[in-house]
Amino acid sequence: MNAKATSFDGLERVFHEPNRMAILSVLCTQRNGMPFTELRDRCGLTDGNLSRHIKTLEAEGVVRCTKAFVNDKPRTTVMLSSDGTRRFQAYLDILAGLLKQTKDAMAAEARHPARPSQDPVRMALT
Repeated sequence: MNAKATSFDGLERVFHEPNRMAILSVLCTQRNGMPFTELRDRCGLTDGNLSRHIKTLEAEGVVRCTKAFVNDKPRTTVMLSSDGTRRFQAYLDILAGLLKQTKDAMAAEARHPARPSQDPVRMALT
């Protein structure tokens, strides 16, 4: 694992917000994008919340929106950009590495808990 894969610095904050993670997770499965209203419903967001998150992601170049008329009704389609796909995949890889490190450390601690005299927190408190 490279140094970036083990660092919290590699986590892009734009992806780390739960609603944006939901939006991107849904869009990853939709190669041709998804209508705004369907994305809103799938993510359980209001129009205003989704719009705000889409604007943030659009400003970062992660998603792009297209507007068209379908049956004389306006339709906004949101799709992941190729750069957004690449960056989100890198984010997921880094996050997966950090989660694995944490799980491994917790398992090691459970197998060999620190003795009270070796516990740095307890030593600092005494």
